[in-house]
Order: sequence, then C-alpha cells, then structure tokens
Amino acid sequence: MIDLIQILLLTAVCLAGLSIAWFSVIIGITPMPSSPQACAAIVQASRQAPEGTIVDLGSGWGTLLFALARQYPERRIVGYELSWIPCLYARFYKTIFGLQHVQIIRENFLKVDLPEPGLITCYLFPKGMVDLQAKLAGLPCDDILLISNTFALPNNEAVQTEYLDDLYHSPIYSYRLNNQP
Repeated sequence: MIDLIQILLLTAVCLAGLSIAWFSVIIGITPMPSSPQACAAIVQASRQAPEGTIVDLGSGWGTLLFALARQYPERRIVGYELSWIPCLYARFYKTIFGLQHVQIIRENFLKVDLPEPGLITCYLFPKGMVDLQAKLAGLPCDDILLISNTFALPNNEAVQTEYLDDLYHSPIYSYRLNNQP
C-alpha cells in the first residue's frame, strides 16, 4: 500500500514539474515570485494609483497578488496566469483565506480585454514587456499606474524608479499611462 502511495505522490510531483517546465517554454519564463522586499516596494508605490481594479499580469503563485489583496480589501483584484500549477496554488490560497475580492484567471492577458484598471502590476521579462507595450497602446485609459518589477516598459519613461537594497539592486518602475486623445 505504501509503495502505491509513494508512486502516486512521485507521479504527481513529476507531472507538476513537467507542467511548470512546459508552460515556461511556451511563455518564455518560469513563474518567479516577487521577493518580500519587491512586494513591499510595489505596495508602497501602489498608493499613488487611482481608484479602480487592480490587475496583476503574470500573477504566478500570487505572492504580489495577495500582498495587494491584504492592502486593498475593498478593491477588486484580478490576476492573470497561464501556468496550471501556480494558478491552482493561487486559487487554493484564495479559497483558504476567503479572499472574495480576488479573481484568478487562467488566460493569456495579451489575448483578453482587461477590466478597467486603476493599477496594473507585472513581473514579466523583456519580451513580455514589449508585448505589454503593444497591448497598452490599444487600451483606452484616463489614468493608470503601471508598476513593473525589474523590467522596464520600452518607449516609456518611468515617473519613478526605486532600486531595492538587494543583491542586484532590482528596479521597481512606476509609469503613468494616459492614452486619451
């Protein structure tokens, strides 16, 4: 009996690892959680955001998503993640902690209409930021604060850049988006 349980557990772990590896190849990056220091800096910077939905693009395991959920229990918070295992983990966490104002969507944020955000956060990668730039160009907005962990938004100048006191002096970029004519 124990051998069967061990085999099932090993199989589940291997399938989870393969799933993460598969989506890492498809997306181009592994789901990397934001550090506690980055989460704190982003939550601090988010205080400058206008009202509206908070959207976390590539929310992964939900590290930043849930830090924002604790800070803003009265606001709708939406996370987009493609990888199955981090998405399932985040949904489980959301359920366990009863975070009714949080929604986790397993879809490519580049291919959907985003809710009208007041704040967008992301921890993507250089190609992902280029793709996001193109997506944002078609997004009608009066005023959105975009905060990016580590990677800059091309063709935009950050209104604020904070460098973390970590090994890499990781930057946290804040941008004001206004695509109104």
